[in-house]
Amino acid sequence: MDIKDGTIAIVTGGASGLGGAVARNLASHGARVTIFDMNVEAGTAMASEIGGNFQQVDVSDPDSVAAGMAAVETAHGGLNLLVNCAGIGPAAKTVSRGEPHDPGLFAKVIGVNLLGSFYCASQAAALMAKGAPVTKDGERGVIVSTASVAAYDGQVGQVAYAASKGGIVGMTLPMARDLSQIGIRVCTVAPGIFMTPLLEGLPDEVKESLGQQVPFPSRLGDPSEFAFMVQHIIENPMLNGEVIRLDGAIRMAPR
Repeated sequence: MDIKDGTIAIVTGGASGLGGAVARNLASHGARVTIFDMNVEAGTAMASEIGGNFQQVDVSDPDSVAAGMAAVETAHGGLNLLVNCAGIGPAAKTVSRGEPHDPGLFAKVIGVNLLGSFYCASQAAALMAKGAPVTKDGERGVIVSTASVAAYDGQVGQVAYAASKGGIVGMTLPMARDLSQIGIRVCTVAPGIFMTPLLEGLPDEVKESLGQQVPFPSRLGDPSEFAFMVQHIIENPMLNGEVIRLDGAIRMAPR
């Protein structure tokens, strides 16, 4: 699918980080981007910067997602692209100081990362299905979700995060198969260590140390590189049902 003037896109978690880079890139190619985020100030600022729209959406709440989708349909009449970038990653061990993992925290991580990705994808697909095909192959839309190398190499303290991202990996192929008859492709990107707002506040020596763990290139990934991968998935019609590691060949150690 070509990204051009009139292409309608939603980016969850688009106020900053990887989602912000995706929103900027899509808008630079002419897409009409709506940002779903909980951060009103940052989301509004990003929407203003890229000439897009902002909707305060809690992706873990299907009713909130439905309201956001309805706003996009009212404003633009349909949907072509969804990029799921909203996510959280608090650290906690299965047992710490004799206490079990907080079940509420585990549920929250699953709710935002996994259920949120599913709620947005399923509702976006229903909206995409209403539209006419936009390519010669009969494509109506593309859904890209964000997993993590933690889905495969979860570290100490990442049990909830790794479970949530592993779930996104697991649902990619069956979702692609479910949506194939209506011309919607589904892929996932599993990034390694990228320069996000979480890491920007770390001392330079810590960031350099993290980057040196990457075989090549030995540095932190730039969010623009993630955005470029998303762009390639959108534009390459044979990419479907695939999870792509974007990680410089890193395999995470236990700690």
